[in-house]
Order: sequence, then structure tokens, then C-alpha cells
Amino acid sequence: MLELRDLAAVRSNTLLFRRLNLLLHAGEALRVAGPNGAGKTTLLRVICGLTEPARGQVCWDGTPISALSDEYRARLAFLGHQEGHFGDLTAAENLRLAGQPVTGSVVDEVLEQVGLRTLADQPARFLSQGQRRRLGLGRLLLRAVPLWVLDEPLTGLDRQGVELTAHLLAQHLADGGLAVLTTHQDLPGLDGVLRHLDLGA
Repeated sequence: MLELRDLAAVRSNTLLFRRLNLLLHAGEALRVAGPNGAGKTTLLRVICGLTEPARGQVCWDGTPISALSDEYRARLAFLGHQEGHFGDLTAAENLRLAGQPVTGSVVDEVLEQVGLRTLADQPARFLSQGQRRRLGLGRLLLRAVPLWVLDEPLTGLDRQGVELTAHLLAQHLADGGLAVLTTHQDLPGLDGVLRHLDLGA
């Protein structure tokens, strides 16, 4: 359970948002919308514990994340604008270094899931933007964590990539996961579990 309690954030002396109160349960996703500069990425960073709020708290299962520290961070996976891949390493090698020991067969399976099996030996710097986004999705799949925080995960993806992302997200939620994401695009098939927060309203 993820909870925002009276949350406010300021950037460069500008109030981005205030009085955010929200409760997100297992199996639910929150889509954060709003114009550029409204504070969408800042909100994601606050939820991840990377930025301190000006006021209020983010809580996980009723406990402020500031008190949980590494225990909370171990329960989330963040996919931002910068995927964090090593350009000179192959797609498969990047997944093997994704934060926990994995076997070659698991890496192969994940690459198959995200449509990169034929590019397993391709250095990440030669992948297209959409392929790098798919590789980022693969890193999410390697970590069995309940909370996904995704900043514009559909950027650079073609229609098949958008459908793949929606499918993987739906599967994560069906397994009892939670997700918070920003996107300007529609996510097909997620209407029943996707809640909306508009920072520009």
C-alpha cells in the first residue's frame, strides 16, 4: 500500500503541487498527468525517496518511507528518462548486471519477453531508443519488487512496444503489484485498474 499524505513540493521557489492525498492498493496503478513543469517527475522522485517533499509524507504500508530507508528502496524499481544501460555491454550483459545474480536462461527468457532475443549480443549503444526502453522493461522483470515507478515509459516505443508495456504492466498489477507512471499516451487494456492524478488541474 502506497500513501501520499498532504504532500507538497517546491522547485526553485516555485510551488509545484500541494495537498496531495492518495492511497494506492495492490493491483492498482496511478497515472500522473499535467503540462510540462507541473511537477510530474518531481512527484516520482519524491515517491522514490530521491527528493524531499516540502511538506507531507510518502508512506509504505502505513510507515513513512524516511523511516524505512533501504528496506523501502528494495521494494521499488524506477525506470526514468535515462535507462542506465552500459553502452559497451551487450543487451544480455546489461541484464546480468541489473542488480541480482541471474542465470543465462533467465536472461534469455526476459529478452524474449521484451522482444530483444535476437539482439542479445548487440552492444546497448547500438540499440534504438525504443529498443533501449524495452531493455529497461527487461530490468524491471528481473526484479521481483511490488512497486514500479515509471517516468514516460512509452517514449520512443512503436505501437507494438506500447502494447507490450501495457501487457507487462497489467501482468504486474494482476500479480499484486502497484505502479506509478507518467505518460501522455494511452495504455490499452488498463482502464479498470488505472487511476488518474492531474497536476495541472
